[in-house]
Amino acid sequence: MEHIQAFESRIEERFRYTENNLDVLQVNVGKLCNLSCKHCHVEAGPNRKEIMGREVMEACLSVCREQKVKTVDITGGAPEMNPHFEWFVEEICKACSHVIVRSNLVILTEEGYRHLPKFFADHKIEVVCSLPYYQAKVMDRVRGDGSFEKAIRVIQELNSLGYGREDDLVLNMVYNPSGAFFPPVQRAMEKEYKAKLLGDYGIVFNHLFTITNNPTGRFFYFLQNSCNLNSYMRKLCGSFNQATVEGLMCRYQVSVGYDGRIYDCDFNQASDLPVSTSETIFDLVGKTYRARKICFGNHCYGCTAGQGSSCGGATEA
Repeated sequence: MEHIQAFESRIEERFRYTENNLDVLQVNVGKLCNLSCKHCHVEAGPNRKEIMGREVMEACLSVCREQKVKTVDITGGAPEMNPHFEWFVEEICKACSHVIVRSNLVILTEEGYRHLPKFFADHKIEVVCSLPYYQAKVMDRVRGDGSFEKAIRVIQELNSLGYGREDDLVLNMVYNPSGAFFPPVQRAMEKEYKAKLLGDYGIVFNHLFTITNNPTGRFFYFLQNSCNLNSYMRKLCGSFNQATVEGLMCRYQVSVGYDGRIYDCDFNQASDLPVSTSETIFDLVGKTYRARKICFGNHCYGCTAGQGSSCGGATEA
């Protein structure tokens, strides 16, 4: 890959460190997934064996209670496939008032998981669902034949339970581009999604998050194999937006891997770039949380290009 200016050199000194408080604990409970999406930055799939055990989850619970974490964000893989998933959700809901589960939706149509929409509603879980597009031919190309139709059925079920309609049942969607290009402006894309899904399927939801594909994992290899890596990195670097830096998710959160290692964000986890202090989630138990230097790499340009990008969508101030 051709030379790209080091990302860290673009960041002011005051933004090179985390805050002294931990707002978000993002927990990747494993890389096992029923799908093998082309843009997946953690390279999840049906053959992955990495699964978070209960001991790591217990440590996450302790840190959540001790640090009074505001949000716990449960992801994967398909997090629902972790054998301890429901126990973990029930326990984390006792310790934190805002719990997010990131779902590919398709898993909720499979045997052994069909009860989970009701489970989510009963526990007031915020569901963040990935819907690559509002047309079947585009989504099926990314996720496999029939995936769009299955996802639509699940969203309609979530709507029937009150998701997207009641204040305490939040349903958000995620849009990732299907190729080496940036997502549209988030506000405009949300309006388009809402109009299309309501008109075609009677679906309602709260918000749409547009997330720039970060050049890590399976998407990195796609860029490399399609000879788009250099041009995509140049585009990311050239679109650096200083206004997005203050809202970088790595400043306020910790991402926990299946084995308990911790990272500044999910993309660093995918890049095998652990925190600068080399701590694990076990090291945080019973300790005062302190600011640390953030580990940056050039993949971080994906979070600061254009309108910015994070697990919660655009970040431009």
